[in-house]
Amino acid sequence: MHKRTLLAGAAALAALTALPLPALAQDKPPLKIVVGFPPGGSADLLARLLAEGLKNDFASVIVENKPGAGGRIALGQVKRAAPDGHTVIVLPSGPMVLFPHVYKKLDYDAVTDFTPISLLAHFQFSVVAGPASGVKSVADMLVKAKAAPGKSTYGTPGSGTLPHFMGVMFGQKAGAELTHVPFQGGGPANTALLGGHIDYKFDVVTETAELHRAGKVRIIGVTGPQRDPQVPEVPTLKEQGVDMVATAWFAMYGPAGLKPEVRDMISSAVAKAVRSPALRNRLIEQGYEPVGSSPAELATAQATDLQRWEGPIKATGVQLD
Repeated sequence: MHKRTLLAGAAALAALTALPLPALAQDKPPLKIVVGFPPGGSADLLARLLAEGLKNDFASVIVENKPGAGGRIALGQVKRAAPDGHTVIVLPSGPMVLFPHVYKKLDYDAVTDFTPISLLAHFQFSVVAGPASGVKSVADMLVKAKAAPGKSTYGTPGSGTLPHFMGVMFGQKAGAELTHVPFQGGGPANTALLGGHIDYKFDVVTETAELHRAGKVRIIGVTGPQRDPQVPEVPTLKEQGVDMVATAWFAMYGPAGLKPEVRDMISSAVAKAVRSPALRNRLIEQGYEPVGSSPAELATAQATDLQRWEGPIKATGVQLD
């Protein structure tokens, strides 16, 4: 009896050691998540929450910040990375659906240079007034802006980013001329806002929710179809008479040429993490609407938004070098 048990155990061990290396638990691949913005911003926060949720599916998960150029530097790094599933990027939708229409020249093709992996979450934006502005509502902001066209300044995480375009759209919808001041990420823009160097800021709600609750800045409006759960007391722009509703998404991409089985393995792990109660609740607390999609669903969302934004961006006349 003991001999048969030992023989069975030896056979099982031999079968296990004969499996391909990736099948062994200790040979899970490492994963590097590149973020095109500085630490502390919304993209960084989402990437780090996701990294925590993925730690059991990979040998290691690290987040690497490569800020600059509205996320284009990070995209260039991922574009050049080996298509082995070890390097991915987490980013807002702007570089993938706005930049192709905004920039005269891009050093990447948003469709052919990357592999869609998963749609992570939907989110909305906020209009934030700094302490030096003395503004308490969108109506106050517009009175001041219209009295001195071009004198009111607003900061964003960078030229050509979603918040930049939100500011352009807001000015057009509200009939006000605002001057854009780009920064390298939401954190530096917050510093300028607190220091009185800019009057307003357009960014995702998460970036300034804590400062708003502490009374250091004031979120005066949100761009979604309904109020944001992080700041439920703040009315939407529609509620305040500005006919504008705008939302966006965060997603994960890999370099082009990622094998379907590798892509699907990462996508499945990401979807499982995003839909887990622990991470889902954390994301909702941060004002995100969790998704966790298939690669095909992300590709469809990207194609839809590329088409959706083309007309409005061309209508604004915004073109960047």
